[in-house]
Amino acid sequence: MKTLAVIPARYESSRFPAKMLADLNGSPVILHTVRQALKASALDEVLVATDDERILKVVEDAGFRACMTRKDHPSGTDRIVEAVKALEVDLVVNVQGDEPFMDPELINRLIFRMQAEDCPDIGTACTPILLASELHEPSVVKVVRDEQGCALYFSRSLIPFVRDEDPAVFLGKGLFFRHLGVYAYRKSFLEGWEHLAPHPLEESEKLEQLRALAHGARIAVIDADQSAPGIDTPADLEQARLYLSQPLES
Repeated sequence: MKTLAVIPARYESSRFPAKMLADLNGSPVILHTVRQALKASALDEVLVATDDERILKVVEDAGFRACMTRKDHPSGTDRIVEAVKALEVDLVVNVQGDEPFMDPELINRLIFRMQAEDCPDIGTACTPILLASELHEPSVVKVVRDEQGCALYFSRSLIPFVRDEDPAVFLGKGLFFRHLGVYAYRKSFLEGWEHLAPHPLEESEKLEQLRALAHGARIAVIDADQSAPGIDTPADLEQARLYLSQPLES
């Protein structure tokens, strides 16, 4: 089963334009992300899918593979669909370009989950919510799962709702989980993505995975450790620089 990681790398960003090319301790953010993804032993290849010639040049000059895609894609998934349409591949992992510290072992575990006999359409990950401040924060996407570990729903609101107690009482007790934005797809599922109409749930929450869920896709959600920092804003970039500067634990 051939596995490919695709890193969508859009140049424009409302909160941080050109962040893919921003300097992170001597190297552009996008190159840190590529190098980190390549550490995943279960991957056969890594491909950057971009809409900008500057990003393409930086990636290819560093010796990595990249391709150009249209600028008008509404989501990273749509960009990935264009990038892999003509490729011979079985599993596609979506690694966000602004996640330079993505755990390679998490990528491996996602691939192994997708290779299981029950054959989910999509695999993704979550981590326990441990801070009360995150329970009602819309930027922290929550997920609830069934007994088989597959997604029942994703939301920016607090789910599940706690009727009679302070939700903070249940922190760290296996009730509240934060969704991590890494996905693995079956190529066969991606081939049908363009034909799935946007759904009101997706448009309301601004979460593209709800389109898949609403159309009957089975989304396996594996457990992961607390994720390392992503980069959404210039302030996040400063935190990432500090993170890289920390001495490794012996």
